[in-house]
Amino acid sequence: MAETIGKFQVLSQLGKGAHSTIYQIKRHRDGRQFALKVVPIEGKDDAKFQTQAEHEFHVGQLLDHANLIKVYTLETQRDWFFRVRKVHLLIEYVNGKTLDQSMKLSMPRLVQVFAKIAAGLMHMHRRGVCHADLKPNNVLLSWVGEVKIIDYGLAWVKGEAKERVQGTPEYMAPEQSEHMTVNDRTDIYNFGATMYRMTTLRLPPSTMALSDAPGMSASLVRSVLKPVQELAPQAPPALCDLIHHCLAHDPKSRPERVGDVLNVLNTLIEELVESDDDRLETLGL
Repeated sequence: MAETIGKFQVLSQLGKGAHSTIYQIKRHRDGRQFALKVVPIEGKDDAKFQTQAEHEFHVGQLLDHANLIKVYTLETQRDWFFRVRKVHLLIEYVNGKTLDQSMKLSMPRLVQVFAKIAAGLMHMHRRGVCHADLKPNNVLLSWVGEVKIIDYGLAWVKGEAKERVQGTPEYMAPEQSEHMTVNDRTDIYNFGATMYRMTTLRLPPSTMALSDAPGMSASLVRSVLKPVQELAPQAPPALCDLIHHCLAHDPKSRPERVGDVLNVLNTLIEELVESDDDRLETLGL
């Protein structure tokens, strides 16, 4: 007999983290599918995981965009002594895989994906939210072409206290890793690092300081960051320039807003479509 959780049938396990499991589930009454994040709370030491789940739900309620994963409800399961034993986050289900599992996209498709990520990120910033951990495995690409930014666990709502500033070393901005800064421009750096990874199939250098060494200086980063054009000759020069612009060591040298990044990507999409049309005409198609 299939496992059930409340009003839902468990279809499969989608993933497992350090302190949570995500299931694909189906609602009994209408067959609609969701993702369910289950967070076990086994004692006082696990209270922080409940706080993180509540934070993720809070952030999700501030957002409403086609390129951002929806977080629907948060429920707690309690024992006989009314102690919370599990937290359930009901999340939008996307049938696909993460961007880091989709490393061989064509250049026109890749630029379209980047534009959708930028559109979602722009909505977050307009709602006063910084993602703070944008990277390829925090972007879902569905089989029908949907693009969704996921995981609001490290997101920061402007005006609220920063509970924790973490991230993934290769994607973190220098000021994010050195001074725990999070803002629109650190998100733009995270996005630039994501575009670098997907375009070149290489990781950008980590900006994290070693325990016995100072942080990465601007000159050192420039010396170890290989140009996009060198690693991906097929990439349009405008895309290469944009990625390096987003990866500027000095935050003031990056694009001021994600909207500026999106404008460049939309122009690139138009140019790539036109070049494809010209190529088809040349081939007589």
